[in-house]
Amino acid sequence: MDTRWKIHKFGGSSLADAGCFRRVARLMLEADAARVGVVVSAMGGMTDALLNLVMLAERDDDSFETDLNAIGERFAETARSLLRGDALVGILDGWSQDADDIRDVLKAVALVKSAQQRSRDVVAGYGEIWSTRMLAALLGQESAERGGTWIDARDVIMVSETELGPTVQWSRSQANFDKRVADDFKGIAVITGFIASDEEGLQTTLGRNGSDYSAAIFAALSKADELSIWTDVDGVMSADPNRVPEARVIDQLTYNEAMELAYFGAKVIHPQTLGPAVENDIPVFIRNSFNPDHPGSRIAAAPATAEDIKGITAISGMALVNLEGSGMIGVPGTADRLFAALKEAGVSVTLISQASSEHSICIAVPQDVAERARQVVRDAFAVELVSGQIQSVDVTDAQSIVAVVGDGMAGTPGVAGRFFGTLGRAGINIRAIAQGSSERNISAVVDADESTRALRAAHSGFYLSSKTISIGLIGAGNVGATLLQQIDKQFGRLVEDFNLDLRVRGIARSRSMLLGDRRVDLANWQQEYEQHSVDLDLEAFEQHINPDHLPHAVMIDCTAEQSIADRYAGWLERGIHVITPNKKAGSGAIADYEVLQSLGKHGSSHFFYETTVGAALPIISTLQDLTDTGDRVHSVQGIFSGTLAYLFNVYDGSTPFSEIVRTARDNGYTEPDPRDDLSGMDVARKLTILSRELGHKLELGDFPVQSLVPEALQDCSIDEFLDRLPDYDGDMEAIYQEAQAAGKSLRYVGRLDEQGNAAVGLESVGPDHAFSHIALTDNIVQFETDRYSANPLVVQGPGAGPEVTAGGVFSDLLRLAKYVSEGA
Repeated sequence: MDTRWKIHKFGGSSLADAGCFRRVARLMLEADAARVGVVVSAMGGMTDALLNLVMLAERDDDSFETDLNAIGERFAETARSLLRGDALVGILDGWSQDADDIRDVLKAVALVKSAQQRSRDVVAGYGEIWSTRMLAALLGQESAERGGTWIDARDVIMVSETELGPTVQWSRSQANFDKRVADDFKGIAVITGFIASDEEGLQTTLGRNGSDYSAAIFAALSKADELSIWTDVDGVMSADPNRVPEARVIDQLTYNEAMELAYFGAKVIHPQTLGPAVENDIPVFIRNSFNPDHPGSRIAAAPATAEDIKGITAISGMALVNLEGSGMIGVPGTADRLFAALKEAGVSVTLISQASSEHSICIAVPQDVAERARQVVRDAFAVELVSGQIQSVDVTDAQSIVAVVGDGMAGTPGVAGRFFGTLGRAGINIRAIAQGSSERNISAVVDADESTRALRAAHSGFYLSSKTISIGLIGAGNVGATLLQQIDKQFGRLVEDFNLDLRVRGIARSRSMLLGDRRVDLANWQQEYEQHSVDLDLEAFEQHINPDHLPHAVMIDCTAEQSIADRYAGWLERGIHVITPNKKAGSGAIADYEVLQSLGKHGSSHFFYETTVGAALPIISTLQDLTDTGDRVHSVQGIFSGTLAYLFNVYDGSTPFSEIVRTARDNGYTEPDPRDDLSGMDVARKLTILSRELGHKLELGDFPVQSLVPEALQDCSIDEFLDRLPDYDGDMEAIYQEAQAAGKSLRYVGRLDEQGNAAVGLESVGPDHAFSHIALTDNIVQFETDRYSANPLVVQGPGAGPEVTAGGVFSDLLRLAKYVSEGA
């Protein structure tokens, strides 16, 4: 067993009731050390209750007696739950004697209606005395061998009061410790936190959070191997988890990083606590008494991790005071006068920012002293204000300071740019900035009502993978459901191999939606949808998919709805990426199309639509690659409909065309209404999209589209259409026989030339043509260019179906992940 001291500290939240005391006792009895020191705070809420007694006495309110009895009843109830026999009697008798002493102090306070600080210290300190006595008795009761030796810190720690607060007299305190604790001590020492003695030997306190400081002092005096601060959280968090849902425990950090985080609002540890640990190179662990198996956070001189940023934190309730004037330029002593005046007025300055031109000095101060600070500064520079050398002393209220902290920032280019760029992309205005020469901290002052959003944006920018993408899927039909299945299947590999975190956080259908808190469980999403879906609200859906704390958001539209396509521009403007196989936006009004293209190319978001033509086939990307690399495209022609490819591959004149259409519909090869395929409009939309990729301003209706739907059957019901289609089989058979006589095959083709002329219709192609040799449902597209003239470039393969379409959408999603990770 290790013979060096290990010091542990437990605070009020760890000692709220009898169950907490048992937990602490069990942890200490299981500690793997021969010498254990346990520094203990008062029971949760006890210090405030004791100080309230003093307040009542100052008002000569004799209800302090009733409140003191209530405190005693709480203490006695806890003791009775833990102790038995003589141990219980001793603890309760000790409390009664202390209560008499407290009454005497309170009566004296009530007599003069005023309490000196010493009186407050005496009364407040009893909380630690009672909790340590009770824990020591419990340990002695549970283990006679290791026991629970009670040490009153007033007999050990001696402090003197200075401007910076209580200062430890180390030599005298060390002598007291050596006298109080034998060299060969073994077991568990239970030590009062918070209280100490002054140079006159009278009781004093170490201030709020003083028990942490007590623990660090005893760690130094005992030359401990380590110090563990036990709290109700798993460690130092990368941000306030109440404001940043993605906050996580920081495994390791340096003393300096911990002090910076503590100064800027991290509540787990007080900066003063670390002083003795730093001086004696004692590692400090922040751990959770309610989750003791978690390793917590380790604070030491040099942690093993090399992350640039360890935490993002904020101080609220601030105001900015700005001193500005041309008379300050080149005049020495201005800053000295400013800070001397503030010091004289007792105003603490949290942040300083000065323009390099020396034209202005900006300071951040607590909001409650802002007006006093303004008046102090005006008085200090009254002459200059009258003469015009100082133009103004202004106060900006309701500000917050957001800070990123990390030793790894030193010498690392781009950290400040990343921080400010992240806030800029989130639309947050920065009023002032500051960075120390150590480069350990970068601070930005923002409006208080934007501080949470700033925290979340900064945290996502530094702490989350740049490939963390919040996904909203609209349209959970065949393609959408298949996409979810594909993402779920690949999720683990993408995280492991590429650090790609694809979070499907919302799924929407035509009338309802499912929102996942962190993410939707894709393995059981259908069951979750049935149980937890709510009425569709696309505004609420967007807000959920695009929260402040996640770096990237994308909407995937797997519908064929114009109403959804109409939302693309707004999403792109608000920084939400869009991926879609929906052809409505790409083939709609040319003005709307150009807006989308401009937003996708020049804005902060991306627009992916590869699957609008040919599903997963690289048709659009091939065309873009040709034009981007300077090739001249003379023509594009192809079979763009898998349904029509199937129909004319199967049709050989022996089976009526109408029967083939009915069979194809029954087998799911056509849309529910086959006229959607036979009309040729699907092919026309695809050809329109391709023409626009070549720079043509083509609109639907600008070129001929041959419909295979007889005019008389265009407006009837689906059933009537199918029943009456045989009446027109003769027309199709005549076209087929004519093609056969010429040794050709029928194919439904879309054509586009470099002048922007387009046409869609049924054609006869010879046996040597590439279109004659395709599989049943293949799409095939042929590009004739300068480079590919004698032998045109051909892209061929399945161009429809849930699996390939979903796969194409998934490919666009992966392409988006690559873009955002590279900052594109």
